[in-house]
Amino acid sequence: MCSATWQCCSNVLPLRGEQQATNYNPAKADVRTKSWTLYSPNGSFEKKLYSMYLSYLPKEKAVLTGSPIRQELLTGNADFAFSLCHFKDHSKQTILIVGGSSGSRVINTAIRGLLPELLKNYNVIHLCGKGNLDDTLTATDGYAQFEYANKELSDMFALADLVISRAGANAICELLALRKPNILIPLSAAASRGDQILNANSFRSQGFSYVLEEEELSNTTLLEAIEHVFHKKEAYIEAMENSNSRNSIDTIIGLILDASKK
Repeated sequence: MCSATWQCCSNVLPLRGEQQATNYNPAKADVRTKSWTLYSPNGSFEKKLYSMYLSYLPKEKAVLTGSPIRQELLTGNADFAFSLCHFKDHSKQTILIVGGSSGSRVINTAIRGLLPELLKNYNVIHLCGKGNLDDTLTATDGYAQFEYANKELSDMFALADLVISRAGANAICELLALRKPNILIPLSAAASRGDQILNANSFRSQGFSYVLEEEELSNTTLLEAIEHVFHKKEAYIEAMENSNSRNSIDTIIGLILDASKK
């Protein structure tokens, strides 16, 4: 028995053979010989899309599992991150900013412009991207900047009370699995194919995220967003808890093991 995996974060569905959802009819798939495992970022848009595809396949040959994430992210050490960042005040909550693999100039500028206000109440971990460190801020108490994070990312997540992030499929699935209150700043339609906007709006509609469009980003709107999310923190966590999104890997492994016994 063959298997294929479909993943979607927007209106384009990468398929084996580089076929796209816009010109692919799953009704023509050879369901006699193939089984399908479908996974998505658990958004309403994606669920509707995958429900459509599931309708073309025999019930015993298709399962919607949710998107798998790196399990090491679930086992971070907050104390290690606190020490790594040289923070001193344990009473302050921590904000983690993740601007994507190469960083985001607009997010970096907004965070640093707001830094004096943020540091009154929060510790700030800023992943700003390669070549984007600001040497004038190196010794700033309560502010830790890094070009990127590797294995220590799980520790930073463990310490973070709020995450400010882009809205790529992997990023939002990790935030959901970690139950981290978050502010999503998706790439604008002018700078992308629009998938991050769809992802962000899907998470907002389910109560998982606060969304701040890049075009609306300013010191004022960002501070308002941060204050809002901290005020509604428990409601965001509860919505994510109700999503039941952490079991996708176990489900996928279980399906593989079951198939291997047949």
